[in-house]
Amino acid sequence: MSTFLGIDIGTGSARAGLFDLNGTLLGAVSHPIKMWNPQPDFYEQSSEDIWQAVSHCVKEVLQKTKVNAELVKGIGFDATCSLVALDEHDHPISVSPTGNKEQNIIVWMDHRAIEQADRINRTQHKVLNYVGGAISPEMETPKLLWIKENLPDTWKNASKFLDLADFLTYKVTGVDIRSLCTIVCKWTFQAHNKKETSDDSSLYGWDDTYFKQIGLGDLVEAKYSKIGARSGPMGDPVGGAGLTEEAAKSLNLKPGTPVGIGIIDAHAGGLGTLGAVLDKEKTTFDTLEERIALIAGTSACHMAVAKKDVFVKGVWGPYFSAMIPGMWLTEGGQSSVGSLIDHVIYSHKDSIKLLEEASLKGQSQFQVLHNVLDDLAKQRNIHSAYLTRDIHVLPYFHGNRSPRADPTLKGSIFGLTLASGKPFQDLALLYLATIQAIAHGTKHIIDEINKARGDSCSKITTIFLSGGFTKNSYFIRETADITGCSIVLPKEDDAVLLGSAILGAVASKQFPDILSAMSSMNKAGKIIKPDATVSQYHQAKHIVFQKLYDHQMEYRKIMGSFYEKQSH
Repeated sequence: MSTFLGIDIGTGSARAGLFDLNGTLLGAVSHPIKMWNPQPDFYEQSSEDIWQAVSHCVKEVLQKTKVNAELVKGIGFDATCSLVALDEHDHPISVSPTGNKEQNIIVWMDHRAIEQADRINRTQHKVLNYVGGAISPEMETPKLLWIKENLPDTWKNASKFLDLADFLTYKVTGVDIRSLCTIVCKWTFQAHNKKETSDDSSLYGWDDTYFKQIGLGDLVEAKYSKIGARSGPMGDPVGGAGLTEEAAKSLNLKPGTPVGIGIIDAHAGGLGTLGAVLDKEKTTFDTLEERIALIAGTSACHMAVAKKDVFVKGVWGPYFSAMIPGMWLTEGGQSSVGSLIDHVIYSHKDSIKLLEEASLKGQSQFQVLHNVLDDLAKQRNIHSAYLTRDIHVLPYFHGNRSPRADPTLKGSIFGLTLASGKPFQDLALLYLATIQAIAHGTKHIIDEINKARGDSCSKITTIFLSGGFTKNSYFIRETADITGCSIVLPKEDDAVLLGSAILGAVASKQFPDILSAMSSMNKAGKIIKPDATVSQYHQAKHIVFQKLYDHQMEYRKIMGSFYEKQSH
């Protein structure tokens, strides 16, 4: 039996899973990874710590599944779009104000480079058209500029800056080939650009004028050797020799095992879901246009593909061949989803009692809150969605990634009272209002994509959900009802791991291309249809959602002169 190993690095853990040719998960193992937060908006990790976690997971999953290393035919990696720095000996080099060498990764959600991103955006360079018109501080070039300006020794002594997925494929093969997913989506590489924008034809996707204009011209002079002189599509074999002897020993795998060029974790979720056959209709580029992958965890990513390039203000992309080769990717996102829900719960005065109640009943804290909401709706004889009529949340607690594209935006809650009601009632209502706010954010993104598509592409009608919220019935229901889209849950819970395993399957030549592998290995589970009876209520809530943003802009204008005084 041929198996394929998917390795996923999320924000808080490393995971490894083995799948068969049908996309069935044989077993998975996870292991936590370290995170440092040396000052507000600074988040850092360690490549050595992550590699040790990967090694642990792979060894454990082989033991757990009793699969012989000979049967692992291909390996795929996905990871958060975090920035890894290495010196000339491939050792970690610090990206931290602490100077600790172990802290050599700037995590994706780090916002230290807001000022640099703002300066880059003021250039209005043409490459910014392919990131929704404004670059995010979560992307890599603002972070590189921050390092150059704030850590000159690191900038001088670093030999390589890599996206985390590219670091991992380099670690196990010794071959430095960057993924089109990572460098197109996060580094401004333009894979569609057949007209050379660099003096070197092998570097056609890098725009020399952009890097020179923003202050990173030394990367151009070095022919982009630090950030990616070679690149390739996801799933292509990395080099010709596969897994090195050293890496194989560390992972208890066979030397030479094919390794696929990697992918960003959210994009792996797209590969692990969007190819599922619905109503016996073959998955094609046409059917894919009607679908969007929603990968919801700590944050959320919204992955939509089309046959044509569609420019959506404030939504990242269009990116050519950055997820499914040959298709244009539009990538929406919310910087805070699971982290926002956790914040709302754990900052509430009843949070400790809630955890105690959940432990006593053998339930999750979410299920306890769901029970409270169900009981409250039953007592009032209304649909539970209506419980939030008087409480509204703007979910921009970590800024807005899209479509506002403003990391400085703030979250807000309207409708707080001194009344506490029955146990957990106040918290349950705030929790529901937060879930609804997140769903309204998703609706906002889908509406903007559909509007920009016009008649040139099909409209999005179906959401393929993956990530930690596939088990949260309220999150699923509110997302369906608010967006008006059907929700397709994956048959295999771990769509992100499956997506990375698909890369291994393609690298091993078991499938001719990614779409063939997706069609074979993706399977749909339960499908949830939107409830039309609450559509008018949610339309009204969406108006409030938009006005909460408008009001924030008004308040900023009123207080504008005081921001200026504070800056002096």
